[in-house]
Amino acid sequence: MSITTSLFDFSIARLPGIEFGSGKLLRLPGLIRNYGNRVMLVTGNQSIARQPSWQTLINTLDQDGLTWQRVIVDGEPSPELVDNIVTRYRDENFDVVVGIGGGSVLDAAKAIAGLLTVSNSVMDFLEGVGPELAYAGPPLPFIAVPTTAGTGSEATKNAVLSRRGANGFKKSFRDDQLVADVALVDPDLLKSCPPGLIAANGMDALTQLLESYVSLRANPFTDALALSGLEAVRDSLLPWYDDAGNDQACAGMAYGALLSGITLAQSGLGSVHGLAAPLGAFFPIPHGVACGTLVAACTARNIDAMLEREPGNPALDRYARLGNLLGRQSCLDNNEAHAQLVKTLEHWTERMRLPTLGDFNVTSTDLDNIVANCRGSSMKTNPIKLEDGEIRQILESRL
Repeated sequence: MSITTSLFDFSIARLPGIEFGSGKLLRLPGLIRNYGNRVMLVTGNQSIARQPSWQTLINTLDQDGLTWQRVIVDGEPSPELVDNIVTRYRDENFDVVVGIGGGSVLDAAKAIAGLLTVSNSVMDFLEGVGPELAYAGPPLPFIAVPTTAGTGSEATKNAVLSRRGANGFKKSFRDDQLVADVALVDPDLLKSCPPGLIAANGMDALTQLLESYVSLRANPFTDALALSGLEAVRDSLLPWYDDAGNDQACAGMAYGALLSGITLAQSGLGSVHGLAAPLGAFFPIPHGVACGTLVAACTARNIDAMLEREPGNPALDRYARLGNLLGRQSCLDNNEAHAQLVKTLEHWTERMRLPTLGDFNVTSTDLDNIVANCRGSSMKTNPIKLEDGEIRQILESRL
């Protein structure tokens, strides 16, 4: 297998309409009126209430005669949470669903919008854990308003739901119809993020851009977006981590995260996300933390595996280009650029104090089960098929 080499042989799935810029949240009431007067607002528990613009938004909704119901999603959403919300509000005749929050909130809102119009449980549609029925739809109109810069959920067709525990899972309800009608991206909403959340979400966006660029399904369209997004993350992530109120850094990371959602939806991901799924299902590890703590080790292992078994793999050149880009170099040879890439990723992981797997009580006795459950859709687009022993080495290096 190899990365697509034909420059003009690719397909691009549905994208949302995009409203991007400082102060764009104030356009939300007008966007809602395009669909009707009754709106479900899906938000996090507390973060949105700390936003200076929240009360202004609510006052505007009331002044405009819009009827709204707030639904709170606290933590990563489970199928049971989504089903309970849908059962409670199915007969309320909402015209539109608006998700305002991080990736968990947007994923929950996306699933809710898809289910309010049908009689099914979300378990009927989750990949790999149920009957995997075809989703007929249509969903309610959905507007996604991210308040963090990480998952890119505002631009994807999948709602990720999880059930934690020994028999847990982290799976997607996925359909082109679930793509948001509008992604409203206001960088000002990022200014209330604490450092730990900035680190986790920022490294998630970085990982999505990196993995989509070296994915087996990479194409010229996503390549251009991934490189642009990675440049923005390179210039913005650490400044945002050091100063959450930095206007330029917030805008750069909001832009990078949006592009990461577009590229992952079109190209797929890789080994980092393949491992993040079981780690998030079996342990209380936030998704961004799992990505951030693994990306350097997975990148190094991918490069070494290709040098050992597939020295002609075109992803080696791609990794080299990323080493030059993220390391602010221009003429390193491939070996030097590979080393620079891994060094940069390791530095960012340490600089932003990403936890290890051991910090979440992952031990060597857990690794076989994690490896056995990591080969989902993300692993299938990794640039090389990693052996079980190689995957175990990645995990061992982050205990």
